[in-house]
Amino acid sequence: MAAAGLGWISIARLGLIQAALGAIVVLTTSTLNRVMVVELSMPAMLPGALVGIHYAVQMLRPRWGYGSDMTARRTPWIVGGMAVLCLGGTLAAMATALMSTNVTAGVALAILAFFLIGVGVGAAGTSLLALLAAKVDGGRRAAAATLVWGMMIVGFVITAATAGHFLDPFSPARLVKVAGGVSVAAFLVTVVAIFGIERRVASPDDAHPAGRDGGEAKPTFREALKEVWGETTARRFTIFIFVSMLAYSAQDLVLEPFAGTVFGMTPGESTSLAAVQHSGVLIGMLAVGLLGSNLLFRRIGTMRSWTIGGCFASALALFGLVLAGYVGPGWPIRASVFALGAANGAFAVAAIASMMGLAGAGKARREGVRMGLWGAAQGVAFGLGGFLGTVAIDLTRTIFSSPVPAYTMVFAVEGLVFLVSAWLAYRVDRGGRETSAPVDLTAVGKESLVGLGGQ
Repeated sequence: MAAAGLGWISIARLGLIQAALGAIVVLTTSTLNRVMVVELSMPAMLPGALVGIHYAVQMLRPRWGYGSDMTARRTPWIVGGMAVLCLGGTLAAMATALMSTNVTAGVALAILAFFLIGVGVGAAGTSLLALLAAKVDGGRRAAAATLVWGMMIVGFVITAATAGHFLDPFSPARLVKVAGGVSVAAFLVTVVAIFGIERRVASPDDAHPAGRDGGEAKPTFREALKEVWGETTARRFTIFIFVSMLAYSAQDLVLEPFAGTVFGMTPGESTSLAAVQHSGVLIGMLAVGLLGSNLLFRRIGTMRSWTIGGCFASALALFGLVLAGYVGPGWPIRASVFALGAANGAFAVAAIASMMGLAGAGKARREGVRMGLWGAAQGVAFGLGGFLGTVAIDLTRTIFSSPVPAYTMVFAVEGLVFLVSAWLAYRVDRGGRETSAPVDLTAVGKESLVGLGGQ
């Protein structure tokens, strides 16, 4: 497909959509989680299971990507997905409020709400990534990934601060009003931000959607998915995404308990430690965005080398936490956590930029299916990683009398998984290519959650 060349203003507008998407996700997976457990005294496994539903639905991402491929338009899928997400976010808040008076009805409504959240995130997020992959020039991909995902993190921060202010003094009714307000604002931002972008950067083959006006015969979803999975590069990249995101997400629910148990940090101190980590993530993202593109300096390295380097650096940072556990309070834990965040941020943005380049490298009109496949791998890995990380802590603590070996063993395993991820990233584009357009990850570099949540 010919590069269409989104300008920086258009890329920033798409970043606003990512920020809007992140605003609803952080409200439903963080704020509602706390309300269920603290204010309503519900078991922690309830919000965990609900978030698990949201991740499980991500398995449908390839189907939504296929739909946007076949229509040759991403805008309706982005707007429609955001509408479903906003509805799910509002219903989730209503369900949480309902739990205070009728637990059964509230949980039933919450299951529906988090299912809709998963559908909305998958449909809007996959189509947004496919649009970026198809319309951003090669030399801008690393910086574009940094800008878009950086804006998502900004959306997290602004929503958390604003919602926190308006939620006090807390009441179920106030929770519903705040969630509804965030949802309406997110939808309006999306509609305004996406308006006219696709028309402005239409590619030559957009005039012939698959199966219409003389375009290629429209394949079934099963045929399109089989076709993409048959591409060696796409298949290897899917495996890399799954393994690396498994390591990336397994630390999320482990780091703060580690800081409190081993270093004696208070809840406030461990929460500030998470802020240090996210600061590192932003620095890592910015480093790749500036050094891995040709914006301000001569380009340094490729997205492939940045991805591999980010995996190695993440492994070293995790091995540092293993040492931290045995040294104890004398260890500079904040510096270690910042380093872990920076390494994770560099790896994540480089992987996303590579993803954007590889999405259009095979047969035309399959960007959405490829992005959906990789998004599904990421979603499943995030859900599984968080769960396995906490299970591993529980299991190892039954074996060891001290909590230190339990946590350090988990960090060590995560570090080893990142080393495996580096090897997988190295193999992604080595031999066995059968795509219609040659793929070169070094060329991709000329061109990144948690997500991201992330999503």
